[in-house]
Amino acid sequence: MTTKQFFGLEWKQFRRSSFFEKGLAIKILMLLAALYFAGIAILAGVGIFFIFKKSFPDQDPFLIINNYLIYWVLGDLALRYFMQQLPVMNIKPMLLLPIKRQSVIQFLLLKTSFSFFNILPLLFFIPLTIVLMVQGYNPLMALLWFVSILAISFSINFLNFILNKNNSAFYVVVAILASLICLQYFGIFDITPYTGVFFNSFYSIGFTVLLPLALVVFLFKANYRLLRKNFYVDGAVQAKKEKFKNYNLEFLNRFGTLATFLKNDVKMITRNARPKQVLLMSFFFLFYGLFFFTQDIYKDMPVVIAFAGVFVTGGFLMTFGQLVPSWDSEYYKLMMSQNVSYRKYLESKWLLMAIGCGVSFILSTPYIYFGWETYVMIAAGASFNIGLNSFITLFGGALNRVPIELNQKAKAFSNTQGFNPTQLLISLPKILGPVIIFYIPYKLINFNAGIVALALSGVLGLVFKSYFLKMIEKIYQKNKYKTISAFSEKK
Repeated sequence: MTTKQFFGLEWKQFRRSSFFEKGLAIKILMLLAALYFAGIAILAGVGIFFIFKKSFPDQDPFLIINNYLIYWVLGDLALRYFMQQLPVMNIKPMLLLPIKRQSVIQFLLLKTSFSFFNILPLLFFIPLTIVLMVQGYNPLMALLWFVSILAISFSINFLNFILNKNNSAFYVVVAILASLICLQYFGIFDITPYTGVFFNSFYSIGFTVLLPLALVVFLFKANYRLLRKNFYVDGAVQAKKEKFKNYNLEFLNRFGTLATFLKNDVKMITRNARPKQVLLMSFFFLFYGLFFFTQDIYKDMPVVIAFAGVFVTGGFLMTFGQLVPSWDSEYYKLMMSQNVSYRKYLESKWLLMAIGCGVSFILSTPYIYFGWETYVMIAAGASFNIGLNSFITLFGGALNRVPIELNQKAKAFSNTQGFNPTQLLISLPKILGPVIIFYIPYKLINFNAGIVALALSGVLGLVFKSYFLKMIEKIYQKNKYKTISAFSEKK
């Protein structure tokens, strides 16, 4: 088969999908988001040279750009791991037809060339290269530098294949990136001058372009061998056998009838790819405050500090909680056929989110370094998350009927599972609610009054816990069969 025929099959599969028309609005929103980021990349590519030239008039802007490219490499690699969807084809029928395996594998790898994450660097580096030429840099050497950067971008793309098969390798990359940023931030070690020499050599020497080109070829062949090794009918149809560890979760028995649900959720989170990804993302929310608490400009903006304080402890609630009950979509019909109490089911989810907020609050203790006011604000945000935000999140779950494949990671611009426009509407009170609750007393009285109001809102939520759960339970029961029907649909 030719590449054109492969693309024809891909288009028919996409167009004839049962979810095509249902997800059309989401696809349009994602297209608009992609265009937005594309426009930002183009503007950044045009303007970054002049920004550095104005900020550092005594230095060559091109050298500064080369110095910081190492962070682009590591950051792009980490971003792709979370967001980039690996190419997928329905290969079982093709393995029974007289089609060369080589052609199918090469097409799978070729598909990655059209990934948005490969196009985005082009939209940044092409304008930058043109600016370099206009500013008097050698056109030929600038072109060689661009080819080298392009080769590195594709190397990152193929390396992402390997990292997705090896979580340990990814964690090593994240640890290296975090270490380099911390070492530079605290003035201990700055790696940029050393890596800058390497990236600048693509322009100053030229023939070093062979290094990234060789790396692309090597990683392409490595991925080809990896796919070819498992490209057989038996490997495609044979059920994957996995071994799971049995955890001693007896300590959860103290929660009585809720223990069964809690144990099931803990096992789900520790055994499946999507929940693990969400758990890791919720951990990164702990560092959200660093973007605001370290900037002097925000010290005179208490509303922004309140906003950040809520997010520091709300990571697990917002990432895991917003997908209730989609986490149970694969066995929701079976669960609803049992004698399951909706009230206990919802209460177990609430308790899990509350525990997540509590653990996040404990882990946020180092923020005391920025002052007791900051830490008290985080405590007030934790109170709001546990007492009010958790119930708002559960209410949003009643309107969420998008099934989730537990062992499929969420990828941007490709996988829309677990996402719908309803979530965007429900997210508004979760974001604006704490800001309004804090701002009104702060404006009318003082800063401390705003903190007390935010903390008391969470306490009031706990007081009316039974009422909120009863109200949400009625909504879940009303939509029970609609939810079962929606979860039964497959892409």
